[in-house]
Amino acid sequence: MLYHVRMDVCPPHDIDPAWFDALKAAEKEKAQELQRAGKWRHLWRIAGEYANVSIFDVADHDELHALLSGLPLFPFMSIAVTPLARHPSAIG
Repeated sequence: MLYHVRMDVCPPHDIDPAWFDALKAAEKEKAQELQRAGKWRHLWRIAGEYANVSIFDVADHDELHALLSGLPLFPFMSIAVTPLARHPSAIG
């Protein structure tokens, strides 16, 4: 199943910078791991925001939830998920 996912990151203002840097490094590693596995198909930054839009290709809602909730920055994210279906006019 394909999902369009928007993730907005909003860390607390008083977060320890060194700890947050470590979380961001772990997030990058996890995101790249999921991309190599074919689960995180596309990842785009939203210009001017600490946010991204992504396409995930996973078995079901439960797998998507497990992947998202396992991200290191998950506690600081606001996430919007939209399940996708093939459009009848799509040629690809």
